[in-house]
Amino acid sequence: MVESPQIKQEFRQVSVIGLGLIGGSIAAGIKQQGLASSVSAWDANAASLALGHDLGVIDSIAADIHEATAQADLIILAVPVQSMEQVLRDIDLKDQVITDVGSVKGIAVEAARRVFGKLPENFIPGHPIAGSEKHGVVAADPNLFRQHKVILTPEEASNPAAIARVEKLWRGLGADVVRMSVSHHDDVLAQTSHLPHLLAYALVDTLSAGGDSLEVFEYAAGGFRDFSRIAASDPIMWSDIFQANREPLVQALDQYLLKLETLKQLIESGEADQIKDLLSRAKVARDHFSNIQAIARSKSGPD
Repeated sequence: MVESPQIKQEFRQVSVIGLGLIGGSIAAGIKQQGLASSVSAWDANAASLALGHDLGVIDSIAADIHEATAQADLIILAVPVQSMEQVLRDIDLKDQVITDVGSVKGIAVEAARRVFGKLPENFIPGHPIAGSEKHGVVAADPNLFRQHKVILTPEEASNPAAIARVEKLWRGLGADVVRMSVSHHDDVLAQTSHLPHLLAYALVDTLSAGGDSLEVFEYAAGGFRDFSRIAASDPIMWSDIFQANREPLVQALDQYLLKLETLKQLIESGEADQIKDLLSRAKVARDHFSNIQAIARSKSGPD
């Protein structure tokens, strides 16, 4: 896919801080689409940087965060949410545009306010709704964000030009950009992403703790494989996310536990009609969601 010259000329040097799956995929996509003249990176893991350079994911390796960001016109923070504040303290932020990819926006915004006294007008928080159970730069995919949503959570004082540049980055990577408030983002993601990951981890841990766990996994059908796939995701990253978004996550979990208790009681009392009603409502909701996705894919056209 060839992008327009206007998009190609948007960035001179992009610096990615954190070269894992997401950071590496962004870097690879930028290079594939020619969105910047140069892509540099820094990561606490020197082996990841060396591998990323060898794979052609990045053009150069920075010695430290300051070197990585000093000459950049766009800084992308792809680090664990709990590491955000320390990374921000190491950046000499001037007029660079800066964005992040964290799954929790509240902690990123509060970290920036502690470091800089306020959310800098050129800091446009973001979150791509894309990923994989795979992790590390070796899994970097330049097409990871195509036909996926990216949520930006700018504030009223955010620089419109900075917002526009971050939007151009994501659209250049094939993503659909939407905006919402920080609190709304964290509430929505607690329900649609964080809770499902928590449930997948809990289910796999429960089944693996049983004495016949080997047999359980041996005869697991497609439904179990599909649902439990995300339990193969990075446990350190997801532990950080669960802690960073604990209040919305606990609220979503409480609602889910109430529904489970209701279903348990219906099964115990043999209320077949009510069980069918609950399952039917869930099926209708899931079918509606699938139809919306199919319509969106048809409107976006082929890759």
